[in-house]
Amino acid sequence: MNKKVNNLNATGLILPLIILLAWHLSVQSGMFPPAILPPIGDVARAFLNMMESGLLVGDILVSLTRVLRGYLLAIFAGVTLGTLMGTSKHINDFFTLTLNSIRQIPILAWIPLIILWLGIGEESKVAVIFLAAFFPILINTISGMRSTPKGLVEVAALYKLSGWMTFKKVYFPSALPQIFVGLKLGLGISWVAVVAAELIAASSGIGFRISDARSMMEPDVMIVGMISIGVLGVSMDKALTLILERITPWKK
Repeated sequence: MNKKVNNLNATGLILPLIILLAWHLSVQSGMFPPAILPPIGDVARAFLNMMESGLLVGDILVSLTRVLRGYLLAIFAGVTLGTLMGTSKHINDFFTLTLNSIRQIPILAWIPLIILWLGIGEESKVAVIFLAAFFPILINTISGMRSTPKGLVEVAALYKLSGWMTFKKVYFPSALPQIFVGLKLGLGISWVAVVAAELIAASSGIGFRISDARSMMEPDVMIVGMISIGVLGVSMDKALTLILERITPWKK
C-alpha cells in the first residue's frame, strides 16, 4: 500500500518538473524577456527577500485570516440552510428561486457593490469570500441530504426517532462526503475571491502584493504570490481530505 502511495506521489511530481524545465528553457532561449517571464533564480531570490523582510509571511497571514473568516461563515450558513432545504420541500421552494438568481451573478460583479455598502475595510473582503464560498457548500449539502437512502429514513421513522436524531444518525452521516465536496470547492473559490477583493481594494494581503508588483513591473514577486496561494490552497485542501478520511472511515 505504501509503495503504491509513493508511486502516485512520484507520478504527481512529473508535470511540475516538466513545467519548470519548460520555464527554464523558455527563458534561456530568449523566447520571453525577463520582464515578462523572470528566470527561476530571480523568483527564488524574491521569495527569500520577502521571507527575510517579513512581507510574505505578513501578507499570507492577512489573506489567510480573511479566507478563514469568510469561509467559516459560509460553512455555517451553507450547511445549515442546505440541511433545511435538503430535508424540507417547503423551505426549499421558499428559497430556491431567489438563491438560484443570486448564484448566477459573478462574484466580481458583487465586489463594487459590497465595497459601496461596507467600505474598503475587512468586512467587505470577508463578505466577498463568504458569498463566493456559500453556494458550492449550500448546493452540495442539499444534494447530500437528498441522496440519503429512503430506506434509512423509513427505518428511523419506524423506530420513532426524533427529527434531531434522524438528522444526526441518518441524514448527516450519509450526506457528509457530499458536504465535504462542497467544502473543498468553497475553499478553492475562497482563495479566488480573496485575491480578487485584495486586487481591487486593499493595502495588504497576497492579492494586494500581486497588484503592487504588477504596477512596479516585478513579475518575480507576482509569481511568488501566485505560488504561495497555490501552496496554501493545496495544503488546506489536503487537510480537509484527511479530516474526511478520519471521520468517515467507511468511505475509504
